[in-house]
Amino acid sequence: MPDAPELPAAVLWDMDGTLVDTEPYWIQAEFDLVEANGGTWSREQALDLVGNDLLVSGRYIAEHSGIDLDPATIVEELLDRVTRRVEEEVPWRPGALELLTSLREHGVRCALVTMSYRRFVAPILDVLPAGTFEVVVTGDTVSQGKPHPEPYLKAAAILGVDPATTLAIEDSNTGARSAETAGCTVLVAENHVPVLPGDRRVLVDTLVGLDVADLPRPAGLHSARTG
Repeated sequence: MPDAPELPAAVLWDMDGTLVDTEPYWIQAEFDLVEANGGTWSREQALDLVGNDLLVSGRYIAEHSGIDLDPATIVEELLDRVTRRVEEEVPWRPGALELLTSLREHGVRCALVTMSYRRFVAPILDVLPAGTFEVVVTGDTVSQGKPHPEPYLKAAAILGVDPATTLAIEDSNTGARSAETAGCTVLVAENHVPVLPGDRRVLVDTLVGLDVADLPRPAGLHSARTG
C-alpha cells in the first residue's frame, strides 16, 4: 500500500484571480473611475497591474491615466466600486472551493495572502465556513506588497511555520515572485495573465479536480523532516 502523501505545513492562498475571479471587477472599476475623471485607460495597462500592491497600482493609474486624483484616493474609490460588486456576487474560481474543502477535511492549515484591503476581503470571508483561513494577511497590513516577499513571510510567521514547508497558490507573476522569494513552493493556475516557469513553480491549467493528494510537495519538507 503506497504511503500517504506528505502534506504541506500550510497552504497560502492568493485571492484575486486565484480564489475568486475578481480581476474583471477591478478592471471595470479602473475604466469607470478613469473615464469619470476625464482620463484614458487601456486593457493592457489594466493587466499590467494584476497582482500588484494597491497603492502601487494607484500611483500607476495617477501617472498614466491623465486623471487628477492622488493614489490613495484612487485606491479608496476603486475599493468602493469592487466591494459593491463582490457584495452582490462572489465570483469563485473553478475548483477553488472544492480544494479548500479537501484541505479542511485533511486538517491542512490555510492562510489568505492578498493585496486587497480588509474591507474588500470581509464579504468574501463572510460566505466561507468559519475558520477556513487561520490567518489573513491583506495589503493594508504590510509595509511592502507583492512582489516583495513580506506578505508571505508574514503569513508563515503568524502560522509559526517555515515558508519552505508551505505551498502558495497564485495566478500571476507578481504573486509567484512574492511567494518564491519568501521560500514557498508555488502552485500556479494562470488566469488573466501568462505566468513564466520557475524552479519552484508548478503550473496547472485549472484547480478543478485537484485535492490534497494532487498538490506539489513543498521543497522544504524533506529537510524539515530529516534535519
